[in-house]
Amino acid sequence: MTTVLIVEDDPLNYRVFAKILTKRGGLEVKGTEDVEEVMRIAQHKEADLILMDVSLAHSTYRGQSVDGIKITQMLKANPDTASLPIILVTAHAMEGDRENFLKQSGADGYISKPVVDHQAFVNQVLEIVEAHPI
Repeated sequence: MTTVLIVEDDPLNYRVFAKILTKRGGLEVKGTEDVEEVMRIAQHKEADLILMDVSLAHSTYRGQSVDGIKITQMLKANPDTASLPIILVTAHAMEGDRENFLKQSGADGYISKPVVDHQAFVNQVLEIVEAHPI
């Protein structure tokens, strides 16, 4: 069973993503915005993919305020977690953001909110999981 870790600070967005991924994709989901827990789940290979919200309002790591870009950079810089695929999710999609966010973070994909086409969302998640077997 494929497990997606949803790192999202908005409970409504979390519920929407979780419902789409479980109902349409047949995937298992976990969710947290606790950065320590994200790191633990990634290191213990308890998720096959991370959906990472770019603008995490409340997340801190070792006393520092961090966003989804920073967390993705930390995961990609660690040899133990570098191969874990990460899809950035953001509502702040301006022209050029996609390329900048992907380049800055090293993420494997990018989805803008709100997710309108649920099937396309599931397909993108599944394609990236299949392209990055852990």
